[in-house]
Amino acid sequence: MEDSNNISRKLPGSFYNTISLIGAGIAALSFAAILFLFLVEAFAETSTPYLGIINLIVFPIILIVGLLLVPLGMWREHRRRAHAQALPSLPRVDLNIPHHRRMVMITVTVLTVFLLFTGVGSYHAYEFSESTTFCGQTCHTVMEPEYVAYQNSPHARVTCAGCHVGSGAGWYVQSKLAGAYQVYSVLFKKYSQPIPTPIENLRPARETCEQCHWPQAFFGNKQDTRVHFMKDEANTRWAYNLLIKIGGGNPEEGHTSGIHWHMNISNKIEYFASDEAREVIPWVRSTNSKGEVTVYSSDPELLAGTMDPLKLRRMDCIDCHNRPAHIFAAPNIALNKIMNNGLIDMSLPSIKATAVEALTPEYETKAAALAAIDSTIHAFYQNGYPEVATEKQAQITAAVARVQDIYAKNNFPYMKSNWRSYPNHIGHYLSAGCYRCHDGQHQTADGKVLTNDCNTCHLIIEQGDGVTVNESNLQGLEFKHPIDIGEEWKTTSCHECHGAAAGL
Repeated sequence: MEDSNNISRKLPGSFYNTISLIGAGIAALSFAAILFLFLVEAFAETSTPYLGIINLIVFPIILIVGLLLVPLGMWREHRRRAHAQALPSLPRVDLNIPHHRRMVMITVTVLTVFLLFTGVGSYHAYEFSESTTFCGQTCHTVMEPEYVAYQNSPHARVTCAGCHVGSGAGWYVQSKLAGAYQVYSVLFKKYSQPIPTPIENLRPARETCEQCHWPQAFFGNKQDTRVHFMKDEANTRWAYNLLIKIGGGNPEEGHTSGIHWHMNISNKIEYFASDEAREVIPWVRSTNSKGEVTVYSSDPELLAGTMDPLKLRRMDCIDCHNRPAHIFAAPNIALNKIMNNGLIDMSLPSIKATAVEALTPEYETKAAALAAIDSTIHAFYQNGYPEVATEKQAQITAAVARVQDIYAKNNFPYMKSNWRSYPNHIGHYLSAGCYRCHDGQHQTADGKVLTNDCNTCHLIIEQGDGVTVNESNLQGLEFKHPIDIGEEWKTTSCHECHGAAAGL
């Protein structure tokens, strides 16, 4: 009876047990679901990260579990029969027997198809796990600030993995291990608010940034116009035309000055930061191409002592360009940009001051912020300029929408993420930036001061509002503050008035 059953059935008798049949059913359903979802994704106009997670991670795991249940059930069934009928402990395969030969062919075919689909699926799973969609949208609420800021950054077409992981298997494995903990953090709400900048475990810039931004190609100057709108009734436009001394480059060509001198391959800059965020840098060591070492410090005790090498960091791109792809713009900066592009009607009196006032508070929720922005701007014109509120209602409504858009792109109350949370070290307008070292306080043992001359990094070749002040000089101009503050700007850094600590 056993032999006749084996002949009539297409698969070995040991296959026909509860565990194996359940496993085969699970595997078949999972495989069908994967094929169906691939078709859905192929023909859908839009895709979601959750479809990729289900199709490339969840269902394949279920499929593998189902397939593993099949041999497990067969093994248990064979052992049961072996004990009952004194059969050999392992099944015998004789290719001279047609039934056995057929079973081997079926097994090899199934395994070949499975391995083929596994290879293709694994590649797609790897590709998906490295995608911006996976990084930015899977944990939507948690990663929303970084994802939105990334989409509005200069690196919006560079994948997240391109900077955070880079090439090579080692960092890929490290990133996946870190990712596993991040999944746990999201599931059990163990994440920080805001998400901390990955200062300690970020891959060195020479292995990521410098693969595109070749250090030996940095040289020359760059012209840049910085526009500021004043908080007066006329929203006065004040512009600075700067010649920024990029410098750096290849020492063989002589381009070894300017801002990128810090990154020139002939120079080695090391520093000690006394805080985790690297906002306070009391000690700097410079080593030039000749091996000459110069140490600067703002703390005499550090200058006199011996610095622990383990506490030192070699300066790279990220020490200044610390927000290359996740930029949260301050209200003043964001408004200057859209006003200069003509996206807000400049004839609206005091729109700059009113918009800044509406954007500055830290609201509890996004909905509360958008409502407050709307009411603040409309109330200002209804109470102070009733005629303007009536005649330019459409322009005011459009301005409100623009200001709300600024808020939505740069402020995320739930995650406590905004420009205050993530200071930008480029320049010295909103954070200490350059002044972390070039503050006039760092000096050598013999009294040589680390320069804080503005002209070292840039020249102002034009400045003014074009009416009351209209200066130009290719040799460089002395900075003139839009508001008369006397000589205060010479002893006070910009960020002390405009930065997070000052409120704007």
